[in-house]
Amino acid sequence: MLKNIIISIDGWSSCGKSTLAKQMARALGYVYIDSGAMYRAITLYFIRHQVNINDLSAVEQALNKVELSFSPNHKSGHSEIYLNGENVEYVIRDLVIAEKVSEVAAIGIVRSFAVAQQQAMGKQKGIVMDGRDIGTVVFPDAELKIFMTADMDIRVQRRYQELYEKNPNITIEEVRKNLAHRDHIDSTREISPLRQAADALVLDNSHLTMQEQLQIALNWVKERCL
Repeated sequence: MLKNIIISIDGWSSCGKSTLAKQMARALGYVYIDSGAMYRAITLYFIRHQVNINDLSAVEQALNKVELSFSPNHKSGHSEIYLNGENVEYVIRDLVIAEKVSEVAAIGIVRSFAVAQQQAMGKQKGIVMDGRDIGTVVFPDAELKIFMTADMDIRVQRRYQELYEKNPNITIEEVRKNLAHRDHIDSTREISPLRQAADALVLDNSHLTMQEQLQIALNWVKERCL
């Protein structure tokens, strides 16, 4: 029987981090924690309550009113995020949230708020968490760190297909612009920028099937758990 470890998955937007994390959690019987969903839920709260993200006092007051939790959806087999008791798993996937989330996530007190909760969730180990700074900031001692990447054109197409189902009026160029904007903010912000941890294993899934990427990742788990 493999020992429980912490698995961190970082990487660029629309690289399939959440897909792989969910696959691994299911295969290993681990808990999946979507850190990106936490920042999206906070962003949703800020938008709904018209919080001025340039006013740190207003941001701090708003965070005091935010409660985040994950609860399993027994039909899908996945954990879903709740904001103050409301299931917002699907609301937070909207492009309006995607356009603002990187800016919100770049705020120091927002990151401190989320990271503290993420670290508390990982105390028992046996978790898979994906995000931008999981292997570098949240769990620098994670036993397995994966850094995901993919060609930009492939990332744009994946994101476009995901959004098109909800909004047939979306264009490829809108999606490309949004991804480029998020990449820039994620990689250049002063606090916890997106970067590859020195001991992370790189997984380029540009031309891999979901099953192929899962097998690669599970082989890495076995190597780290022996």
